[in-house]
Amino acid sequence: MIDLQTLLAFCSSAMLLALSPGPDNMFVLAQSAQNGRAAGLFVTLGLCTGLIGHTLAVALGLAAVVRASALAFAVLKGAGAIYLLYLAWQAWRAGGANGDDSHAPVLSGGALYRRGIVMNLTNPKVSLFFLAFLPQFADPHHGSMIMQFLQLGVAFILATMIVFGLISLLAGGLGERLRRSPSALNAVNRAAATVFVGLALKLALSER
Repeated sequence: MIDLQTLLAFCSSAMLLALSPGPDNMFVLAQSAQNGRAAGLFVTLGLCTGLIGHTLAVALGLAAVVRASALAFAVLKGAGAIYLLYLAWQAWRAGGANGDDSHAPVLSGGALYRRGIVMNLTNPKVSLFFLAFLPQFADPHHGSMIMQFLQLGVAFILATMIVFGLISLLAGGLGERLRRSPSALNAVNRAAATVFVGLALKLALSER
């Protein structure tokens, strides 16, 4: 078991990392501004579900395989970049919700939740980050390393849910005001598309 002092230090680091600009919190911000607070919260749940996969990958040694295999890394980041470009295309063509050119789909909570999962799981950099970050707070003298990795993963997920939840509420509130105007909503959708394209390029150009 991890001692309380180490766990608190880890949680503090996790919250600071969640606050620092990155693909996941920018994704939450864009989705919240575009689709509302609830959308951001569903996406956050999806992203955190994806983190469960990355935690298990580190605990079971699968992340080391991704780090060692150039092909596995390239396939994952390629799939993630393509998915982000697809979301960018959807956001760009959405237009203003009250305009005649609106093509915006009505997204269910389940669809938004799945977006978060796919976004997170197709980013191999998350697994590599976990592979580098989690072992710094685990000690073989404190018991099973697998159990410690799982503990740290759960703590990281909780910290991420808190920070991303706040981002969802704030960005969703601002987006709600903007969405009352078709022209403002159009600008929000264009901005979201730009963010998605930027994230796709960043992921596609990333290296191990």
